[in-house]
Amino acid sequence: MQPVNIICIKWGNKYGSDYVNTLYSMVSRNISLPYRFVCFTDDAEGIRDEVEVKPIPEIGFEDFDQRKPWTFAHGWLKLTCFADPLYDLQGQTLFLDLDIVIVGSLDEFFEPEGDFLVIKEWDKSDATGNTSVFRFNIGAHVDALEHLKADPVGSRKDVRNEQEFITQFVARQGKLKYWPAQWCRSFKRHCLRPFPLSFFQQPRIPEGAKVIIFHGRPHPDDAVAGRSGKWYRKVLPTTWIKDYWR
Repeated sequence: MQPVNIICIKWGNKYGSDYVNTLYSMVSRNISLPYRFVCFTDDAEGIRDEVEVKPIPEIGFEDFDQRKPWTFAHGWLKLTCFADPLYDLQGQTLFLDLDIVIVGSLDEFFEPEGDFLVIKEWDKSDATGNTSVFRFNIGAHVDALEHLKADPVGSRKDVRNEQEFITQFVARQGKLKYWPAQWCRSFKRHCLRPFPLSFFQQPRIPEGAKVIIFHGRPHPDDAVAGRSGKWYRKVLPTTWIKDYWR
């Protein structure tokens, strides 16, 4: 059986090598399929030996390849995983953000049929997906990069970020599908107790969840310590995260 690919991107100093190492550890405990774990990064220092480390792919687009912080590409580097070729990688590929917490099996993410599977964005009524967890086949969406390169301004005029761009692009092609809703849950939306219970009960793992998504603040380490990142959001120290995020 050809191994599946698990990939992530670490760029800049927002997350350290410890986030890559922790993600690898969580993956290794929650998958039974043969797999390759690959991190695309500009700084491999401190990343554990079990992780395949490769430079962030170049796509022949100056804003991306030079990674200039004053360009839109500064926040769009996730799209470089659609390059073709993508080193020696082939086949089914699951992208994972660094700041997730895996609480269940990843095997099932490789079972549904589809060209592009992603989380349905919780606060959007259109086709937008949340790209914290998505699956695709290597080389299948290079046309999205070509579309972006051909008209960098026009292709982005109706989107705010990379996840709106790619999910709306594949949706127009009829290739967009979503994970079952219970698989990927938001820490802020689905784990936190509603007010005023949040002052007395720690966040919980929703039934059926496999991956907990941390978008914005708090990050996993904040949640463990009970830091919310917002004055109006109470987060009690979330002890179960330490059992999974290691």
